Amino acid sequence: MRCLLFAAFLLAPAVARAELGINVYGFSYHFERGRARELGFDNQVNPGLGLRYQRPWRERVDFFVDAGAYRDSGRNTAVVAGAGGLWKATARLRLGAALAVLDSDTYNRGNTAIGPIALAAWEFGPATLNVTFFPKIAEINEISTLGFWLTLWPARW
Repeated sequence: MRCLLFAAFLLAPAVARAELGINVYGFSYHFERGRARELGFDNQVNPGLGLRYQRPWRERVDFFVDAGAYRDSGRNTAVVAGAGGLWKATARLRLGAALAVLDSDTYNRGNTAIGPIALAAWEFGPATLNVTFFPKIAEINEISTLGFWLTLWPARW
């Protein structure tokens, strides 16, 4: 019991600085637009919702976990979850990576896929604009795509 109390005491500052955000999924841009249209993966409006748990890990790095669902480029429901880090490059710019799990009939022939993704984020007060790049990878993702979404931080309102 004492060990649990001691661990809780040590973890309390990190948990106190943690934030819970709401991911509002949004938009995609397909670099091979003709190929995207041909495959039926040309939907560029990708509404959906998710959550982000974020907390400081080091002075200039935040750890995060995301989970959510959205309507993907093939007009199917995509479920995504991942964890990673964001380096504070400047006062507002964050650069990072995550390991993500994606399940959708659109990608990887409908099989669940896991892989790394690159992220860039721009912090502006109560919201963060997130951008990710999904490269063309044979049989997994047939079109290079940028994805855009907002993370809203209720505690900052």
